[in-house]
Amino acid sequence: MDGAAILFILAIAGVVAIFLFSVKGVLDQVPGVLDSAGRARDAWERFKGEGDNPRELPPCADDEEPPIAG
Repeated sequence: MDGAAILFILAIAGVVAIFLFSVKGVLDQVPGVLDSAGRARDAWERFKGEGDNPRELPPCADDEEPPIAG
């Protein structure tokens, strides 16, 4: 009986560890997915020809420092 309780506790701990590892892996991928979605949206807007994208900064002259994006 004591051996079964120990195995049950170890099994639960293993399942929790695998679950946390999986959640961390998914959350680590979220910023990349959001960046890709933004680039895809910008490319679609350029493809449709909706004019200049206000999120893009204008090119700077060679003697100027680039503007700080906000």
